[in-house]
Amino acid sequence: MSSSTGSGRTLRDRKRDRTRRAILDAAVDLFERHGYHGATIADIAAAAEIGTRTFFSYFASKEELLFPDGDDRVRAALAAIEARTPDDRPADLLLRALHEVGAPDGEPDDLVDRVAALRLRLIMSVPEVRGRGLQLQLDAQREIAIHLCQAFPDDLDSVSAGALVGAFIGAVTGALQVLLDDPAALEKPDLLRQKLWQATEVALRPWR
Repeated sequence: MSSSTGSGRTLRDRKRDRTRRAILDAAVDLFERHGYHGATIADIAAAAEIGTRTFFSYFASKEELLFPDGDDRVRAALAAIEARTPDDRPADLLLRALHEVGAPDGEPDDLVDRVAALRLRLIMSVPEVRGRGLQLQLDAQREIAIHLCQAFPDDLDSVSAGALVGAFIGAVTGALQVLLDDPAALEKPDLLRQKLWQATEVALRPWR
């Protein structure tokens, strides 16, 4: 039986978190130094001091290493929709999800850290990373739009819900592309995050 911590997380959970973080850190370091194709899964596993079999128990492919928290962001949006109040507008819920989601236990938030900068560079230059990112974006957009439409049947149909979620995701992506062009921005993640929020709020203002 695993011992538990005060937060309810077991020692096994914490060990898995550390191993996952070690894999991600090793991958980012190797991708930055050797390029995406220059770093193999075996290289990443060795740098993280694990076996390749262990690697695949955490990530199904190299592409997944660059999108580690995508599911968390979708869940945050769906949770915000589920917890809506009568005064909430659809755009308010999407902005709330952007504010509330973050990495656990004080880990870096991969929306505004070196992973984000690396991900954007590789999306522009590596077809398989670009394809994986586009697939995740389209899947997330569709799922969130469906739930948003169901939550606001008097305000949105499937087309307008898709347009709103597309505007939201596009605003986040577009703002990050500009913000992360400045390498110095990574030195002040809180300021970077604040600028991202402000830019996204401006982009969604017509929907509020």
